Amino acid sequence: MSKHERWSRLLELLAAEGKLEVEEAATALEVSPATIRRDLDELAEQQMLVRTRGGAVAHGVSYELPLRYKQSRHASEKQRIAAAVAELIGEGDVVGLNGGTTTTEVARALALRAAGGRRDLPDMTAPSLTVVTNALNIAGELAVRPQIKIVVTGGVARPQTYELVGPLTVGVLNEVVLDVAVLGVDGVDPQLGLMTHQEDEASISRLFAERARRVVVVTDSSKMGRRAFARICGLDRVDVLVTDSALPSEMAARLSEAGIKVYAV
Repeated sequence: MSKHERWSRLLELLAAEGKLEVEEAATALEVSPATIRRDLDELAEQQMLVRTRGGAVAHGVSYELPLRYKQSRHASEKQRIAAAVAELIGEGDVVGLNGGTTTTEVARALALRAAGGRRDLPDMTAPSLTVVTNALNIAGELAVRPQIKIVVTGGVARPQTYELVGPLTVGVLNEVVLDVAVLGVDGVDPQLGLMTHQEDEASISRLFAERARRVVVVTDSSKMGRRAFARICGLDRVDVLVTDSALPSEMAARLSEAGIKVYAV
C-alpha cells in the first residue's frame, strides 16, 4: 500500500469515526504502528487532522460536510475516480471545480497529492496548484492547505449543494483562465451532453468549461445515459471522462467516437 493510499484510508476512517487510535489504524491498514505514527504526524503538518496522544481527531474544518455529502452513494467508486483525476493534473495547473460529491473527492485527492509530493522541496508553503471553485465546502477543505492556492467565486449560496451561483459568480469566472475544469454532473446523455438538475448551476458549470483549456467530467456510471432538467454543454466540449468500471461498453464506445478519452477505474 502506497503512502497516498494509506493517507486516503486514514482520512476515510477518521471521517467515519471522528477519531483514530494508532493501534486500531495499524491493524486496519495492516502496517506497523510506527508507520501510522509517521503518517499521522505528516497529515497533522498538512492540517488534515489534529494529532492527539495515541492517535488523531478530525480537523475542525476538513470533514464538516452536510449529511448528503457524508452519505453519498457509490463512495468507493468516487474515491477511485478522484485518485485517477488527481494523476491527470499537472504541477502548477489552475483547476476549476464545481460542486458535488465527486468533485469534493477530487479536491481531497488533490490535497493529498500536493501534501505528499512536496515534502522534499525547499519551500513547503509555496502552492503547487491553484483551485478555482464555486463550492463552499470545497473551499473550506482546501483553505487550510498551504500547498494549494484557493480562489472562491462570489455569488449566492444554494443550501442544497453549497454552490455559489448568480451574476457575482459569473463576474469572477469571466476574469480567470483555467488549465482544466473538473465537472461533476447529474447526467451524461449521448445526444444532449452534460446535464444537471438546476439551471443556475448548469450555467456556472458551462462557464467553467468555457474558461478551461481541458474539460474533465467526473461521474459514477449510474449517471451515464441519464438526463436531467438543465443542459450544461455538449459532448464536443469534453476532453476526458473519468468514471467507474461499471461503465457499459456501448456507452464507452459512443463516448470514444465523440472524441472523448474515457477512463473507467
